[in-house]
Amino acid sequence: MALELAPYNIRVNTVNPTLVMTAMGKANWSDPDKAATLRVKIPMDRFAEPCEVVDSIVFLLSDRSAMTTGSAVVIDGGYHIQ
Repeated sequence: MALELAPYNIRVNTVNPTLVMTAMGKANWSDPDKAATLRVKIPMDRFAEPCEVVDSIVFLLSDRSAMTTGSAVVIDGGYHIQ
């Protein structure tokens, strides 16, 4: 889509968070023992907060990302680099 829509100055990007501590995230991952099984794989040793995902989305919607298209913003505290 990014390739097809770029000539029309339409940017296409994705935001890809891992576990986010929304109400559902807290309900399912508040148990320290359960959370430890995933947190041990995250170099930053914590889960994302909703505002951290929102900040990335706001950046992509702003003019500050005017040349960003076809990108995937991974919000995972380094999980994918393992």
